Amino acid sequence: MPLGESMISTVKSNKSIMLDKSKRFRKTLGGYNKCRKVKYSFPEATPEYLLEIKNKLKKENQMIWLKTTVAFFIISGGLLLYLLTQ
Repeated sequence: MPLGESMISTVKSNKSIMLDKSKRFRKTLGGYNKCRKVKYSFPEATPEYLLEIKNKLKKENQMIWLKTTVAFFIISGGLLLYLLTQ
């Protein structure tokens, strides 16, 4: 059984060398204190501000759609031209 004992001792020594990850995550998350409350200060959302955001998002989506369709037609036209010349 020297082989089995050697394996067990290797596993135990490797386990003692490993870092304690639970302590590391506690430090990054700020701990697990139950009475700790996260405070956020969000700006007030007025109807004018929401309308401005809505219009901005619509313009961005239109530009993305336009770029996508133009790229599609350019690529498909190039592919069609390539196939017709052969």
